[in-house]
Amino acid sequence: MSTPKVIITIAPTGGMAFKSQNPNLPTQPQEIADDVYDCYNAGASIVALHARNTDDSATCNPDIYYDMNTRIRAKCDIILNNSTGGGVHGEMIGQNENGMWELLWEERIKGMEAGAEMCTLDATTIIASFDNKEILMNTAPSRCRFLADEMKKRGIKPEWEVFSPTHILQDTATLLAMGVDEEPAYVNLVMGVHRGFQNAMPYSPKNLQFMVECLPPGTIFGASGIGPAQLPCAINSLLLGGHVRVGLEDNLYYSHGRLASNIELTERIVRLVREMGYEPATPKEARQILNLPRPGAPVKPAFAL
Repeated sequence: MSTPKVIITIAPTGGMAFKSQNPNLPTQPQEIADDVYDCYNAGASIVALHARNTDDSATCNPDIYYDMNTRIRAKCDIILNNSTGGGVHGEMIGQNENGMWELLWEERIKGMEAGAEMCTLDATTIIASFDNKEILMNTAPSRCRFLADEMKKRGIKPEWEVFSPTHILQDTATLLAMGVDEEPAYVNLVMGVHRGFQNAMPYSPKNLQFMVECLPPGTIFGASGIGPAQLPCAINSLLLGGHVRVGLEDNLYYSHGRLASNIELTERIVRLVREMGYEPATPKEARQILNLPRPGAPVKPAFAL
């Protein structure tokens, strides 16, 4: 009997935290590429990427994504997954005439334009609270369909990012029933971000199991625990037959009061995966699990939507 394979995703940067919060946070293309390569060597098979400007502010600038993707691909064949959520500061947000802040749609969609194999597809509408701002992330049904259709045109596999059961049962399930994604669908269950994202679920074993039970048949899932939920959520995901994600995007600490690095978080989850009788999937094995084609070189951006 072969050893079950687990896809380990490393999320090195994110679109929220700054280096001032953890100096180990990589934010520029070369340091992100170096960090990702170390995590790849430790056992990660997917990297969930966010782009940053030179001042560390969030962006979905396709040229920056292309720079990151090219540097990473020159080092290894890890699966490249670019964000279309972007972040909650920098050029990703703007203030409307009514005073409400919004995560800018025209910036988000640029994340598809740098040749990644996967992109996050947040078929969700939420309010993010950050830096004394309430920021609307408006992904109306027509926008969900637009993202799905445009990813399919480009041969990009969506990572369906969900924060609550309704995001699965309504938005994701509706789009999957329309045939916008090749089977199997891959869903990232984000748990424990409820204090910052309205309509998100707190982590508990019961809540995670309920989210898994809501998934459409044949779906593959991974789980992302935020902050102190990262480690227990990852272990619980393994027990439920899922995959795992770690990294400084989700959790800046290794233990209470001690800042982490991406390589430390990766090495720890790899040890635990093996202790539980599984084996980290290589990028090649992860592509087979997800029904992804072989990796090619990132495509230089030609943004026109």
